[in-house]
Amino acid sequence: MRIQKQLALAALFAVLAFLTPALWLLSCGGESEVSEPQIIPRMVIFGNPERATPRLSPDGTMMSYLAPVDNVLNIWIGTIGKDDARVVTSDTLRGIHRYFWAADSKRIIYLQDKGGDENWRLYSVDLESGEIADLTPYENVTVRIINQDKNFPEELLIAMNKENVQVHDVYHLNLKTGEINIVAKNPGNVMAWHADANFKVRAATMANAEAGFDLMVRQTEQDQWKRLITWNAQDALTSGAYGFTRDGNAIYIVDSRDVNAGRLCKIDVNTGELEVLAEDPQYDVSGVMVHPDTYQIQAAFFTKERNTIVILDESIRDDITAIGQVHDGDFFVSSRSLADDTWLVGFEDDNGPIPYYAYDRATKQATFLFDHRPELRKYTLAEMQPISFTTRDSLVIHGYITYPVGKERKNLPMVLNVHGGPWYRDIWGYNPEVQWLANRGYACLQVNFRGSTGYGKDFVNAGDREWGGKMHHDLIDAVNWAIDMGIADPKKIAIYGGSYGGYAALVGATFTPDVFCCAVDIVGVSNLMTFINSIPPYWSTFLDVLHKRVGSPETDEEFLTERSPLFKADQIKIPMLIAQGANDPRVKQAESEQIVAAMQANNVDYEYLLFEDEGHGFARPENRLKFYAAAEKFLAKHMGGRFEEAPAGQ
Repeated sequence: MRIQKQLALAALFAVLAFLTPALWLLSCGGESEVSEPQIIPRMVIFGNPERATPRLSPDGTMMSYLAPVDNVLNIWIGTIGKDDARVVTSDTLRGIHRYFWAADSKRIIYLQDKGGDENWRLYSVDLESGEIADLTPYENVTVRIINQDKNFPEELLIAMNKENVQVHDVYHLNLKTGEINIVAKNPGNVMAWHADANFKVRAATMANAEAGFDLMVRQTEQDQWKRLITWNAQDALTSGAYGFTRDGNAIYIVDSRDVNAGRLCKIDVNTGELEVLAEDPQYDVSGVMVHPDTYQIQAAFFTKERNTIVILDESIRDDITAIGQVHDGDFFVSSRSLADDTWLVGFEDDNGPIPYYAYDRATKQATFLFDHRPELRKYTLAEMQPISFTTRDSLVIHGYITYPVGKERKNLPMVLNVHGGPWYRDIWGYNPEVQWLANRGYACLQVNFRGSTGYGKDFVNAGDREWGGKMHHDLIDAVNWAIDMGIADPKKIAIYGGSYGGYAALVGATFTPDVFCCAVDIVGVSNLMTFINSIPPYWSTFLDVLHKRVGSPETDEEFLTERSPLFKADQIKIPMLIAQGANDPRVKQAESEQIVAAMQANNVDYEYLLFEDEGHGFARPENRLKFYAAAEKFLAKHMGGRFEEAPAGQ
């Protein structure tokens, strides 16, 4: 399957994709031009998908997927070729979003937290008896999946911060009996663990004091660790390990040492000999496709303007060619049977839902299964166009712009939609927020500012200590590009974002208050000092990286204060909408509360939404609905776009 194994560090701060509400709205409001397409109900854009995340059972006889029950996502299964789908879970609150099949095809495993606290528990569904078991019934503990293998069908390797909240040890879990035993103790600096094909923990990525990482290996679980590779701070966010080869003698890695972009390599664990498998001078490897039995990496992916593939195993070339003829979108393999005769394939498209197909490798034929949001087919969606421009200090920045359908691409109200992370990036494909904004009449500009991942280490490292500095300059330069191109109305530009994007929205309102007419901040940082001092305890191994790339509260207090929107709150003179989850473990409630208090003191026009049962993003449908209803009415009020009236009580 295609593994979008973003390295642990690159994904750590990425804002969680907002889950989407599913409730029909009753009426429309605002002015509509004759040439504009029909307004798309928020439920259709942000609602629970009709079906999503399909997975083949390892034996290839069944398919699972997520679908709502009483507006809450649950897991369904059915026999392939039969109309016997049934729901096998009974969540009634937050919905299930992360799940997979056990290798024995008799169980489905899923993860769930409480109220968005990110203390993930592991649950097992026995498909014969229907029994649901809480496999990790521990309070304030978060579970990570390390490995599963068809040769160990009733077992899992998991990591938990059960003994020490700051670090994760590795445990062997027997799915049949529920027995859990520790098999690898974290010495205090392990960020990621790697098991070989024999289910033995033989590699670990360890943080070092220089804000870099060491890849450590051992021959057996009884041997001492030996350093195989050191990635210094300059290579840390563009390097990392994928996993062992089948024979255990080598590890697949992404490595940017001595080059700019992370390239896919194989390194011998005994000799250190390095073999380069795939590379690009500008773009990092963004994912790989791994054979489910041999562990061979069959293809590498590079996310450029769109996703591109480099085939490494000629046995799949005809399959990739055949799949490419099915649909124009960027394909991904959702899952594969262990016999590898059937693949589940999906296609990312910028102006339509994700269609899923069952692909038969013997016949090279694809059978359509479903669209994840079929209702979208009834409406006109906008196309996402890649853009680039040069910043004031001569750095080339890439991004995307999406224009409202039916409007002249001139002097438009525009929303600068800033991605989270910041060690993340915007990509081409269906994006519900982008379609929502375009449908309401706004141009939507997405910018992969310096510090974004995927463009090589020079680009990501250019964001070091530039929160509220050059990273923000890139956003302002993007706005000026859109104005100079005649695209954006300079009097109607909003800044909008979540997580780091929320911080950017606050920076826009405080550092550059004359550029934007309004701002929307979702779970954004207002004070870098309090943010860094209140990170989750299990981010301890990432703390040196934070100190290097953002700043240290102990040594950089003045600098961090200078880059914190809270201390420039008296400069806010535009309307603000702020939304926060009370249980957010990443960006605490205090980050929003303190900027709200400052706006109150300064008589700023603001709206504040606090969701008591949410974390870093809004999972419950009613909460999502309330947020997006408030956000589009807020934007319409200050930007003049269309909006849909919320039902009574919303």
